[in-house]
Amino acid sequence: MPESLPANSVGIVTPLSIAFEQPLDLCSGRTLPRYDLTIETYGELNSSKSNAVLICHALSGHHHAAGYHSMDDKKPGWWDVHIGPGKPIDTNKFFVICLNNLGGCHGSTGPTSTNPETGELYGPDFPIVTVRDWVNSQARLADHFGIKCWAAVVGGSLGGMQAMQWAIDYPERLKHALVIASSPRLTAQNIAFNEVARQAISKDPEFNKGRYFDNDAIPKTGLSLARMIGHITYLSDDGMGSKFGREMRQEKLSFDYNTQFQVESYLRYQGERFSTAFDANTYLLMTKALDYFDPASEYEDDLAKALGQAKCGFLVASFTTDWRFSPERSREITDALVEAGKDVCYAEIESNYGHDAFLISSPRYDAVFAAYMQRVERDMEVPNAS
Repeated sequence: MPESLPANSVGIVTPLSIAFEQPLDLCSGRTLPRYDLTIETYGELNSSKSNAVLICHALSGHHHAAGYHSMDDKKPGWWDVHIGPGKPIDTNKFFVICLNNLGGCHGSTGPTSTNPETGELYGPDFPIVTVRDWVNSQARLADHFGIKCWAAVVGGSLGGMQAMQWAIDYPERLKHALVIASSPRLTAQNIAFNEVARQAISKDPEFNKGRYFDNDAIPKTGLSLARMIGHITYLSDDGMGSKFGREMRQEKLSFDYNTQFQVESYLRYQGERFSTAFDANTYLLMTKALDYFDPASEYEDDLAKALGQAKCGFLVASFTTDWRFSPERSREITDALVEAGKDVCYAEIESNYGHDAFLISSPRYDAVFAAYMQRVERDMEVPNAS
């Protein structure tokens, strides 16, 4: 809990829920008759509405990207290191919106919401949504604020996929896309990790085919295992080694199956905490959105043709020890943009933090991020390329 708020914090922020009554047609063929999006905003929208930046979250993220909800908060929002006065996404200059995506469990319409057609929770009946569905809902969010063109759409990991989809589907509606620690599609290994996580959840005895709320229960064991699997893939070998090594909780081996190494204790703690804070059906849905993302598939499996639709500038950034979304994947995006004749900057940043590096401040990362956002500021009033 901060005794006083840092000078470069956006301060105390209050989430806002926005209702959309127009039906949303989904890629699955289903339709949401109505939906709510929970958002937070930081900074002020200028008179020309040209300084708006959209932040897209990753798999287990949400709308609370910066600031504090109260003085009792122990930690700020998940990207507070990069959003605020004087930070790379400078709220003295930009109006920033971050939302909880459709299907989320932090206020936006999803499996934990009431289905208006039945009066019961959606649960497993909530439709699977895709990155394109999210972007379509975000376009309506822009309309709600009268924002015709984003100064930038920014995201890491799954958020970076949304930034790419924005550039492809709404080329006239963004000036810049910042694609950080992301990929043009999941590798087979990544899909496999997601499937193991889904199996851990769905095989939990409390899962009840996704209707665990009927029994006033949650599949805690499955969610914990899913989070532990995911967390291992987000960290690097070096990072885990430097943080935990083979450090023991006690001096001697106990020769049983209780936790003996600090890394075991850490993973169990992360899994336990996640299991009470995140919805199981939402986790299944979010991992499917990751699996399905493949914009090149609609353009003869040619990523350059897909990204050729874009009219914005790009920053593509990767981290050396990220093996979940490796630098090779970011270079694939960059090469496709170069082939398509697009304006792209690429940075490969040294880090020991693995995939989680996109969430963490480091000197070169901060410098690259800030320099590109200065370019975004300069281009705010410039018409899009034709």
